[in-house]
Amino acid sequence: MRMTVDPDEGLVVVVPNLWFERFVEKFLQQKSSWILKHLTRMKKQMDGKTVIRHSKTDYAKNKEAVLAHITKRVEFFNSLYKFRYNKISLRNQTSLWGSCTRAGNLQFNYKLIHLPPAALDYVVVHEICHLQEHNHGPRFWSLVAKVIPDYKKIRRSLHNYVMKEG
Repeated sequence: MRMTVDPDEGLVVVVPNLWFERFVEKFLQQKSSWILKHLTRMKKQMDGKTVIRHSKTDYAKNKEAVLAHITKRVEFFNSLYKFRYNKISLRNQTSLWGSCTRAGNLQFNYKLIHLPPAALDYVVVHEICHLQEHNHGPRFWSLVAKVIPDYKKIRRSLHNYVMKEG
């Protein structure tokens, strides 16, 4: 038997086919403190969070439009910085909003389109600044702050979004 706690489904119990109901009930009673503890923790973790659902179908359907929008934002913000970059690409990622390679390639999560415009712009600027500073040191944050002075607040707000397949 296996138990998990899921933000959408709550407690999920997987029971082998031949188990009797009374054994399952007894097991659940024995594990009631574990269940309550994990359900409470999950509820606290999800308080105030927005779930962004994603699927391969959604990605395929919206990829070109999202890439065009993000490309325009990169071009706009990079006109202020004037850093060199190679290409811009879109990914269907489950945890990262964006990344910048040492070769100067900017990669963005297509789910950025579901964020408020200020958060999307912050991620774009963040990755552009990595073209100059490949770290999160003081010079990097100084570059970000030149264009997004309230970047700390926006950066914290990104923790309120959870990406979930489905």
